[in-house]
Amino acid sequence: MGDANNNLKEGRPKWDNKFQYLLSCIGFAVGLGNIWRFPYLCQTYGGGAFLIPYLIALIFEGIPLLHLELAIGQRLRKGSVGVWSSISPYLGGVGIASMLASFLVGLYYNNILAWTLWYFFHSFEEPLPWKNCPLNNNKTGFIKECEQSTPVDYFWYRKTLNISPDITINGDGLQWWLVMSLVVAWLVVYICVIRGIESLGKAVYFTATFPYLILLILLVRGLTLPGAIHGLAYLITPDLTVLSQPKVWLDAATQIFFSLSLGFGGLIAFSSYNSPKNDCEVDAVTVAAINSVTSIFASIPIFSILGFRATTAYWDCLDKNILLVLNEFDIQDGNVTRENYFSWVDDLNATHPDRISVLTLKNCVLKDFLDQSASGTGLAFIAFTEAIVRMPAPQVWAILFFIMLFSLGLSSMFGNVEGILTPLLDLKVFPKCVPKEMITAVICLVSFLMALIFTTASGNYWLKIFDYYGTALPLLIIAFFELIAVVYVYGINKFCDDLESMTGRRPNLYWQVTWRFISPLLLFSVFVAYVVIEVQHHLSYEAWNPNYVEFPKKEVKEYTSWVVFVCAFLVIFPSIFIPFTALYHLIRSKFSGCRQRAGNPIDNHAFQL
Repeated sequence: MGDANNNLKEGRPKWDNKFQYLLSCIGFAVGLGNIWRFPYLCQTYGGGAFLIPYLIALIFEGIPLLHLELAIGQRLRKGSVGVWSSISPYLGGVGIASMLASFLVGLYYNNILAWTLWYFFHSFEEPLPWKNCPLNNNKTGFIKECEQSTPVDYFWYRKTLNISPDITINGDGLQWWLVMSLVVAWLVVYICVIRGIESLGKAVYFTATFPYLILLILLVRGLTLPGAIHGLAYLITPDLTVLSQPKVWLDAATQIFFSLSLGFGGLIAFSSYNSPKNDCEVDAVTVAAINSVTSIFASIPIFSILGFRATTAYWDCLDKNILLVLNEFDIQDGNVTRENYFSWVDDLNATHPDRISVLTLKNCVLKDFLDQSASGTGLAFIAFTEAIVRMPAPQVWAILFFIMLFSLGLSSMFGNVEGILTPLLDLKVFPKCVPKEMITAVICLVSFLMALIFTTASGNYWLKIFDYYGTALPLLIIAFFELIAVVYVYGINKFCDDLESMTGRRPNLYWQVTWRFISPLLLFSVFVAYVVIEVQHHLSYEAWNPNYVEFPKKEVKEYTSWVVFVCAFLVIFPSIFIPFTALYHLIRSKFSGCRQRAGNPIDNHAFQL
């Protein structure tokens, strides 16, 4: 078996069993994006209608790329840098780009886990600290900023983030409570991945399965809440008109990368510890199916609870209006109810329009409350916490919810760290005398120090920049060159021969057509469309500013020129190593007088199956 035997003789780690490997892949793929980004996109883009572009992107982009990454990692038994360098030295930059993408994502992703820990610690308090507004310094009333917004908003933006009104303002520097939470988050990650797959393979039994138990509990509870049916109806009712918007298709295509964790190198690293005879085709379909089903399954309890939140907010709106009507017209309490409120108001508008007009009644429409979508951190730390505080025994549901979020994020962090660790080990960046535990510690420590920017008063703004600009476009570029590397450099026929040797069957027409034509064309089209849309508007962000005249509505500000430069740097930084590495080897070959063939299939690094 050639190099495969050599790898085994060199003591390359292996998974204890197939189930452990699948759990690791599923845990890496199934993350926070399944819980808050997918439901948000469904809510934004016509409910069930979003499933149409999502499934198309999954079939023609997601599954083929997932199969390719698992297969090439298993075939060459190396991390992302080693895999693409083995195919051609000129393609080594693809692996470096993947490693850097994993690094950038890990920086901000673990900070979200730090926020989750902060909320988890406060979930044991009675009452929950985001239930009521705190008193002002004089104890004569509530803090004005909290009264203008909501207790949930105030706890998130002021007590947790202590957010600045501008991205260029860092307030008092690092905020100790966020720094301490970040320390704990990175310590947990380090303990779990201290010895690579040998330690994370054990941790994943809990982190990859426990969230499903919590989701099941939330599902049962969510379906029994008043108003849950309205949330579910909102989810499953399709609005097909949104499919005419190009942004829907772009978001569906990019969601696949976050959903399946493609392009980060973690999946390549995981599959590199497999047996050469493992059926990677079945693995790819299994992981993709479980991931997509999880997204849809998670949307049911989430929309049930969001329906409950919208319904209770709608009832509160009606109750406040009813109280105004009762006081103005001296109507006996009980004569005006939620059920007959609108008919009462219509009658009073007809008989006493002048008196009704001065009451400034709010426009209470249930759909408006359902339309108040929240994505990412807003869904977890605002919408969900507001719903939880209205439930019976809210501490229990808060504890369960934040444990679930932490478990989901932790299993994804395993893949991010492994996407950095495995290439470094394969490249032999560190001397052999340096133990793996020390290398892992260096990765975690450097990541922690760089992530301290997210613990400042402007940290939330920077996290959104890293999330938006540091992932989408680089991952599209990485995935495109992965396909080019395998199909047109290594050779699709040779790759199919390898797959036949590994799985016992040759890839069918679907795999070959998507790898050769559909997936590269789709990735290129999405990349071009993404760039065209982005350059058509100024880069801006929403700032939480209590001095804003429309507070608590967020103030829209444009990024300053140096922040725009940072955004551009995050887009370019990982992917720039693809041409730079190719140029380096080209110049090196010319100066050494030993030209290398970029299209040369694997010779020295290959093994015979």
